[in-house]
Amino acid sequence: MDCDEKHEAIQEKIGYGASGPTVDDPLKPIVGMLAESVANDHWRVDGSLAVPGWLRPIVPQEDKAHVTVENYVNFIDRNGCLDFAQAIQQKVAESVLPDFPCLIAVDHSLSGGAYRALAEHHGRENISFLVIDSHTDAVPMSRLADAILYDAQTNRDSVFDANDPYLHNRTESYNAGSFIQGLLEDGVLDPRDLYIIGISDFPAKKAFRIKDKRIADYVAVYHSLQSRGATLITRQECQMQPTKVKNLLKRIRTPYAYLSIDMDIGARNAVEGVRFKNWRGLGEKQLFRLAATIGECGGRDLELVGMDITEINPRTAGLPIDGNQADPTYRIAQDLIHQFAFQQVVHSSE
Repeated sequence: MDCDEKHEAIQEKIGYGASGPTVDDPLKPIVGMLAESVANDHWRVDGSLAVPGWLRPIVPQEDKAHVTVENYVNFIDRNGCLDFAQAIQQKVAESVLPDFPCLIAVDHSLSGGAYRALAEHHGRENISFLVIDSHTDAVPMSRLADAILYDAQTNRDSVFDANDPYLHNRTESYNAGSFIQGLLEDGVLDPRDLYIIGISDFPAKKAFRIKDKRIADYVAVYHSLQSRGATLITRQECQMQPTKVKNLLKRIRTPYAYLSIDMDIGARNAVEGVRFKNWRGLGEKQLFRLAATIGECGGRDLELVGMDITEINPRTAGLPIDGNQADPTYRIAQDLIHQFAFQQVVHSSE
C-alpha cells in the first residue's frame, strides 16, 4: 500500500512505464532470496493484503486517472492508513501468532497494526517498540505541515512550495508520519518503551529558539516525547557514539520487543530504492553495526517477538544505480531479516 501524496511521488507513478520492474509487492523478491538461503520448514508466507490498483506502488494504466494529490490526501485524512493497519493487526492475530511475524510493507504506518497485535498478545506492559528510521514518525500532520510552510515562506532556498495542496487544510490522521503518535495516544504503547533509532529530523538547537508558533509547536513534539520517557537516538549518535547507543538500549525494561526497520535509514547511502530520501542515511557497514548493537540487547533478558521491513519503493528498488551495480535494497532487507528473525550473523558486503 503506497499512498504517498507528495507531488514527486505522484508524478513518478503517473509517468511510470513498462520498462521498469513490474513486481510492486516487495514481499516477492525478498521471499525469493530467503527461499535460496533458509530451509523452507523454518518459515512460511501468509500472503498479502489486497490493495486497490490506484493505491499500489505501480499503478495499472486503467487506474492512473485516480492518481491525484486530492485522492491521496482524502484517503489519508479519512484514516485509510488506519483501516489497512487494522487489517494487518487482524491478520497477525488470527493467522500468525504465536509464531514470529515478519511484515514486509511499503507504507510504514502498517507497522502499527503488527505491533498492536503483539502488544495485545503479550501484554502492553511487556513489549517495547524499537524503530530504526530516519524520521521520528510521531508528528501530527498539522504540526508537520505548519513547519514546512514556515520553511517555504521564510527560507529562500527552501525545497518546499507554499502552494502545495498537500500542506493545507489537513486533518489529524494516522499515517506514515504520525502512526507512533497514534499508538501513544491510544495507550497501546508506553512512551518509556519506545526507542526510535537513527533519526535525522531531530530539530537543530536553533529551532528551539524560534518564537514563531508553527516551529514552537513542531519542536514541542520532540520535547514531549523525551519528557515522557521516549528514547530518541539520532543518526549522528549512531555514527559517532556507538557506546552511548548501546548504553541507551540497555535501559529496555520489557521482556519482549518488536523491531520496525524503515529502509530509508540507509537512503542515498546504503540504498536508493526507498520512498523518502530527504535525509542521507547510514552506510551499509554502519547499518549492520547498528543491527549488531541491537542484537546484543537480546538473549537472556530481551526476546524479539516480531519485526517488519518498510518504506521500500518497488519502482526503484533493485535497479542499476548510475548504470552500475544494482541497488541493494532488497538484499539488505533480506540480510536484516536473516540477522534478526533467523539469528544468522550477516556481514556487510562493502
